[in-house]
Amino acid sequence: MVLFRWFGLSCFEIKDSVTIVTDPHDGESLGLNRPNIKGDIVTISHGHFDHVSGKELVSKEDTEVVDGTGKCEVKGIQFEGVSNREGDERGRNIYFVFELDGFRICHLGDLGYSLESDNIEALEPVDILLLPVGGTGGHEGREAINVVKELSPSIVIPMHYMIRGLNVKISSEEEFLDLMAEEGWRIEEKKEAVIERLPEEKEIIKLICRTSG
Repeated sequence: MVLFRWFGLSCFEIKDSVTIVTDPHDGESLGLNRPNIKGDIVTISHGHFDHVSGKELVSKEDTEVVDGTGKCEVKGIQFEGVSNREGDERGRNIYFVFELDGFRICHLGDLGYSLESDNIEALEPVDILLLPVGGTGGHEGREAINVVKELSPSIVIPMHYMIRGLNVKISSEEEFLDLMAEEGWRIEEKKEAVIERLPEEKEIIKLICRTSG
């Protein structure tokens, strides 16, 4: 069983026997509430303030940070960090893939462009995809759908889109969800997601943000 809670932008609490916090922000500088979470492991996809400003806030004395490319084992969890293509105008971004309770989870950070073929090969297979869909650093609409088709996950959890209170100008999730519904994906909205097994029918889980005002 793996628990997912969303705290806005690319910040999640992902919990099994250990708690992983992804791309932590401080909340307040973004117009949001502070994320009230602590991670055993913190992953950071890149150095933009809205993905790293909450690192100290969500850390404990023994928290370990994963912020580089390549393979590593941290607190019994195998991580692989895969970098975007060199020299992209948006800067460096690391995609992380790791396994919890038998589920292979992929967090795409602040992806704003199509995946390279070698990226896809390194990330596959993907069971649960955490996908930015809000533009201005995330994918919008049809571009995001292309990423879903490339990685073929069973579950997609959208992230990095506009929510109430957020003072960063990004797009909403609506175009992506509408297009995915047309593609036949089932869409559920939840406060938190508890994944015990993969669904027979592919689904999108839209999580309610826990830091929105």
